[in-house]
Amino acid sequence: MTDIDAPSSVMRDDIRAGLRDVMPVLGAVLPFAAVFGTVAVDSGLSPSEVMFASASIYAAASQYVMIDLMGQAVPIWSIVLAVFALNFRHVLYSASLGRHMGAFSFWQKALAFALLVDPQFAASEARAGRRGLRPAYYFAYASAIYSVWILSNLVGVLFGSLLENPAALGLDFLLPLYFLGLVMSFHARSHFLIILTVSAAASILVHQTLGSPWHITLGGGVGMIVAAVLSKPKEDHSDA
Repeated sequence: MTDIDAPSSVMRDDIRAGLRDVMPVLGAVLPFAAVFGTVAVDSGLSPSEVMFASASIYAAASQYVMIDLMGQAVPIWSIVLAVFALNFRHVLYSASLGRHMGAFSFWQKALAFALLVDPQFAASEARAGRRGLRPAYYFAYASAIYSVWILSNLVGVLFGSLLENPAALGLDFLLPLYFLGLVMSFHARSHFLIILTVSAAASILVHQTLGSPWHITLGGGVGMIVAAVLSKPKEDHSDA
């Protein structure tokens, strides 16, 4: 059933739920996005370049890495490779969420994956487990984050020069803290502690050997492989 077939009351409830669930996230996204706008302009990008990058790439961690590497005069191919490595986790996110998108049309899925970010994935997975995932919930949540990200970037671009040292405010700590809360919200899932421990250990090992940003993609990939192995149904060997 698509949203077109769903009763209007169900759509309204999904929209309200999406906006309600996204509110805590917006408090973290707003300063994080504003600081990015400030840092990007300070790094030499024009306001239009900053806004275009945010609107099209729409991946906070990758955009910060991109700006950092640009400041180090790293070759463009290295920057592209680093952004690809960091964003590869979205392929895993899409594969996982795709299982819950029976109510989405082809174009709704395409747009949903384009707007897929870390908190969106966590909230959508949680929603799918509780009430089922429908487009109205997903896009209410996604549009709120995307709008705040873009508008906050613009605030940083226009008024960021008023902050002499944005890093001193420690705003970069807000999103990691929120992501930790998202991870812990899955503590009731089967094999949570094993998956978390193995994924974290793999991420630390990769960070110490290959370095950033590979630890994010490979650590997450190892966690998903462990989850898939542990969730594999046991074969029934009983006699027919």
